[in-house]
Amino acid sequence: MKLIIAIIQPFRLEAVKQALTDVEVFRLTVSDVQGYGRQKGHTEYFRGQAMQVNLIRKVRLEIAVNEAFVQPTINAIVKAARSGPGGTGQVGDGKIFVIPLDNVVRVSDGTVGGEAI
Repeated sequence: MKLIIAIIQPFRLEAVKQALTDVEVFRLTVSDVQGYGRQKGHTEYFRGQAMQVNLIRKVRLEIAVNEAFVQPTINAIVKAARSGPGGTGQVGDGKIFVIPLDNVVRVSDGTVGGEAI
């Protein structure tokens, strides 16, 4: 089992959800987060004054999957989260982290392991 954490642009969320549905991944958690990487922020104007904003709004997806679904899930996210002309990708499109998942327990009935996903 793996926990896939993806940080993506907010406007790509619906496309990523559809791509995940297409590869039969139906369970995910979505959080609004802020951060920056190579983008290093941007300049906004408030009451005529320039302000450097270095925390950019992103969306964090957390998806627990069994081994067979790891690569299809990653491929779906990469394809749907890329922006730019023709989906070529740009700086700031996001990152995907894959973390080992030792155990899962379904709270409602106590099912443990891969069956709980």
